[in-house]
Amino acid sequence: MARQDFNDLLWFLAVAEERSFTRAAAKLGITQSTLSHTIKQLEARMGIRLLNRTTRSVATTEAGERLRLSLGPRVAEIDAEIAALMEFRDKPAGTIRLTLSDHACASVVWPKLRPVLSAYPDIRLELSLDGGLRNIVEDGFDAGVRLGESVEKDMIAVRIGPDWRMVAVAAPAYFARRAAPAHPQELVGHDCMNMRQARSGGLYAWEFEKDGQELRVRVDGQLTVNTSYAMIDPALRGYGIAFVPEDLVAQHIAAGDLVQVLGDWCPKFPGYFIYYPSRRQSLPAFRVIVDALRQGEA
Repeated sequence: MARQDFNDLLWFLAVAEERSFTRAAAKLGITQSTLSHTIKQLEARMGIRLLNRTTRSVATTEAGERLRLSLGPRVAEIDAEIAALMEFRDKPAGTIRLTLSDHACASVVWPKLRPVLSAYPDIRLELSLDGGLRNIVEDGFDAGVRLGESVEKDMIAVRIGPDWRMVAVAAPAYFARRAAPAHPQELVGHDCMNMRQARSGGLYAWEFEKDGQELRVRVDGQLTVNTSYAMIDPALRGYGIAFVPEDLVAQHIAAGDLVQVLGDWCPKFPGYFIYYPSRRQSLPAFRVIVDALRQGEA
């Protein structure tokens, strides 16, 4: 295939990875019609159908999947090599893409990376807030930020935050109506706020531990959300018991606006880590990001 067709291959790779012409076009910064026309021309020149299209989805054919698996690693290697050349610049440069939760972003990542953007104007940062676990290689991220227990075993992991815990809280007005639970199993009889998990779509079972005994409790109540932040105001207004990261409600507990229960059943666990494949270590801009996030640095 002629050299001038390499861009068409990159566009095909974007569609194959996103499984959507709409998302791929947005990622590439082109119109959907231009992208669709280009892929059709590519298929015509190759004499092979690469994608199966329906009104709702896009999937690779057997030949398309083989091309995707062949192109992906090679393009990643080229991107990494080009990014490594940035070391010859006066200052690190390039775009770093991170996937992380909203709590990780607000509590650890953004406070530490604010000064980086000021000190390194040629570094661009893309933060994708997502409560579910992402495959950072397949989804095109440079790194992910997750709790230590969730980090993939084949990744390099660097601690970026302290241990923390989830706590059960409700307003004094709520406990004026209902007796505070003395055991996690007593939550079953209370109005509790559920958390919808991003990837599975299921409801999060509240996790407790005491003296080596682990318990997972399925709660029920009027309110279901998909982020801890959305529980704070309802909890303050007496709508029920919320199970949230302690740092989100510490000031409210200290002020007496919220009451913590089951504290002895809420142990601390490993906090946030940044994790990434080894090939990212050589990129100057990426090293700046990791060094800024590393635990112990503000």
